[in-house]
Amino acid sequence: MAEAIPSATFETDAPVGVISDTHGLLRDEALALLAGCYPLIHLGDVGDPAVLERLAELAPVHAVRGNIDTEGECASLPLHRRLVINGRVLQLVHDIADIDPGMSCEAVLHGHSHKPRNEWRESASGRQLWFNPGAAGKRRFRLPITLGKLWIDERGIRGAIVYLPL
Repeated sequence: MAEAIPSATFETDAPVGVISDTHGLLRDEALALLAGCYPLIHLGDVGDPAVLERLAELAPVHAVRGNIDTEGECASLPLHRRLVINGRVLQLVHDIADIDPGMSCEAVLHGHSHKPRNEWRESASGRQLWFNPGAAGKRRFRLPITLGKLWIDERGIRGAIVYLPL
C-alpha cells in the first residue's frame, strides 16, 4: 500500500519561506531572512532535528525527508507533502526524481541538487512552477548559499531566490 501523503491548508498574507539542504547547519543569516514568513517549508536534507526546532520558533514548519535524513527524527519525515496555501496546491519533495506525477499541483518544490531554480513549465495539468531554493547549509562546490520565498495570492504564485549575505 502506498504511503499516505500528509496534507495541510493555510491562509496567509505573509511570504512563504522555503529552505533546503541545511545538512545540520542553520545559519543566523537564514533565520533573519525567514523572519516574517508564514509558513516555513524545509525540502529535505535537514541533517539535524534541531534545525526544524529553530525554524519552528519563527512559524509552522512543513518538512520532507532528504537522502541524508536516514536516522532519528528526520528519518520519520515523509517523502512527499501536499500543502494548499491560499487555495493553491504545492507538492513538496526532496529529489525531483521522486515527484508524485499523480498529484495535481500548481507548484513542485524540491531541493537535493543545491542549484536554485525558479521556472515555469508546461505539464499535463497546466503550467507548474518548479522551485528549488538551493542550499542554505554547507557550501557544495562553488554553488551559492540561498533560500527562497514564495508569494501566493489571487494573482498566482511568485517566487524569488534569496542569496545569503555571507
